Amino acid sequence: MKELKASMAGNVWKIMVKQGAVLEAGEDAVILESMKMEIPIAAETSGKVKELKVAEGDFVNEGDVLVVFESF
Repeated sequence: MKELKASMAGNVWKIMVKQGAVLEAGEDAVILESMKMEIPIAAETSGKVKELKVAEGDFVNEGDVLVVFESF
């Protein structure tokens, strides 16, 4: 299992993937909003989304797990 983590503290502005979806390396999975800036969080490797750990509007801290996925 791989985890996609927040690179900084902020609000979850938009979730770009759904549970069960295939996530390609480099694809944006979540967009955070911090200090009026939108920060895309992209997957480092390809895989299938196993679980979303956050919902739109949630506040996250740096290092919080956003998405859990299984690598191919």
